[in-house]
Amino acid sequence: MRVLVVDDEVSVATGVRRALEADGFTVEVEHDGRAGLERAQAGGFDLVVLDIMLPGLNGFRICRTMREAGDWTPILMLTAKTGELDEAEGLETGADDYLTKPFHMVVFMARVHALVRRPNRGLGEPLSVGDLRLDQYRHRCWRGDAEIELTAREVEVLAYLLSSSGRVVSKPDIIGTVWGDSFGGDPNIVEVYVRHLRRKIDEPFGRRSIETVRGAGYRLVADGAR
Repeated sequence: MRVLVVDDEVSVATGVRRALEADGFTVEVEHDGRAGLERAQAGGFDLVVLDIMLPGLNGFRICRTMREAGDWTPILMLTAKTGELDEAEGLETGADDYLTKPFHMVVFMARVHALVRRPNRGLGEPLSVGDLRLDQYRHRCWRGDAEIELTAREVEVLAYLLSSSGRVVSKPDIIGTVWGDSFGGDPNIVEVYVRHLRRKIDEPFGRRSIETVRGAGYRLVADGAR
C-alpha cells in the first residue's frame, strides 16, 4: 500500500516514513504544501498523512481541495496545535482522523491500520435503517434518493451505528470498534463524529435518527420527521 507523508518537520517525516516502511508500506514524502497537493492529486495513494502547519499551503486547504475534487483518499492529520477547534476544523475540511504531536509511533500505526483497513469489496450487503442506506465497502451513503458524502471515518462510525440499530452503543464500544483498543486520544472524539453525522444524514432531511441516551451512549433508529 502507498502512503504520502506531507510534513515540513524532517525529523517527524523521517520517523513516520521509517515506521511505515518497516510495516511494509511504500512511502513518499513531501515537505512543502503545494508540492504535497500536487503529489496527492497525481493519485495512487491509499493514505495521506498530512501536517497542518506547512509552507506554501496549509493542511486544511490541501484537505479541502482534495475533497472538493472528489478525492476521498483517507487523510490522517498531524499537528502540533491542540484544542477541539483545531480538530473540528480538520474534520470539517474532510480529514478522517487527527493526531496531535508528539505522539507514540504505536498509536500512529494503529490509526494508520484503522484507516487503511477495508473489508473485501465483494462481501456484504448495504446496511439500511428506514430510508438511510450505507454501502460501507463502496463508500456511498443515501437518504432516500439523495446521496450523502462521508469521510472514511464517518463511514466506519455510521456502519457501526447501523449494524447496531435499535440498541444503545457506548463511547467505549464505538472507539474500540472504529479506532481500536489501542486508541489513546480523547474519547470525546466520538461526539465530534456524531455531530458531523447528524449534520449530514439528519439535519438536512428533518430527521433525528441518531439519539443520545444520556449516560449510556447513542442509538440509531428509523425515525419520522421532526
